[in-house]
Amino acid sequence: MNEKQALLNHLRQFAEERRAERFEQVIQSRTRHLTVVLEDIFQSQNASAVLRSCECMGVQDVHVIENSYQFETHPDIALGANKWLDIFQYNAPEMNNTRIAIEHLRKKGYKIAAATPHKNGFLLEELPIENKIALFFGTEQTGLSDDVIEQADYFMKIPMHGFTESYNISVSAAISMYELTKKIRQSSVNWQLSEEERVDILLEWFTRSIRMSEQIIAEWQKKNRP
Repeated sequence: MNEKQALLNHLRQFAEERRAERFEQVIQSRTRHLTVVLEDIFQSQNASAVLRSCECMGVQDVHVIENSYQFETHPDIALGANKWLDIFQYNAPEMNNTRIAIEHLRKKGYKIAAATPHKNGFLLEELPIENKIALFFGTEQTGLSDDVIEQADYFMKIPMHGFTESYNISVSAAISMYELTKKIRQSSVNWQLSEEERVDILLEWFTRSIRMSEQIIAEWQKKNRP
């Protein structure tokens, strides 16, 4: 048994049984095969709604690009969803954070999928899911940046049957995640977390949920230090 697993087993003793069982149940449905990327979302209501949908759909990672606007959440809408997610923020001053994010995601094996109604590409239900997908959403006013459009592997659009050009970004993200996570889970791709990833995430969840967890961890580490 490695050190992280041993620590996780130790922390479980301090958690309510129902909470521990719930963590174990939820972690089985978590995925990093699909990740969501938000580029310069300036409305906290939309940002918060996307986080909430990610958490509900089992999408563990959210990547946030902050070139022009600072990412903010609305507690009454997010309802604590960010506590259970891994949020990666790209906000280096005077840098092209979009390019930094794309480079990081490509190194992780992701294909870049740009959600836009303005390019001919895949309809949502046709988007390939064999490779890991980083699904990019931009602002409602200007959409995705030229950097995303130029470097996208795929363009994706949601079928529309009315006069309005597009859905609200939070609605677009929710529809897209529902369709894609269902398709991924029904496929033969290896969409689940690795054992190491599951342990790391569970450690974070237990740490955030247990009273005086930092002290408990420090005492355990002192006792088990070689």
